Amino acid sequence: MKTIIALEDGKVFEGSSFAGSGERYGEIVFNTSMTGYQEILTDSSYKGQIVTMTYPLIGNYGVNEEDVESAKPQVEGFVVKEYSRIYSNWRAKKSLAEYLEEHHIIGIEGVDTRALTKHLKE
Repeated sequence: MKTIIALEDGKVFEGSSFAGSGERYGEIVFNTSMTGYQEILTDSSYKGQIVTMTYPLIGNYGVNEEDVESAKPQVEGFVVKEYSRIYSNWRAKKSLAEYLEEHHIIGIEGVDTRALTKHLKE
């Protein structure tokens, strides 16, 4: 499903949904971590924010019950360049998409996260 990120200054970034649907509002921020997306999603410091991951491939190790920072995800949305539909960690219980869907969080892929991050920094 085609998805857009519309910023307050009028700039628009396009992608597609890999989890969830609807509209969400929040401050959009970026994170430069190469790993730890599950911890980022559940970190209370991201409460109400839409997190953009700068690392290009996210979702490849799935989601487990041990790597959470709080009882549920805190973000309003999650933006990635490329979502991996295949996960391979032996501790994984479900995919990232399943986890986001379970918590009614929109996941967006196919966004030029490099351009988005650069725009946010400016």
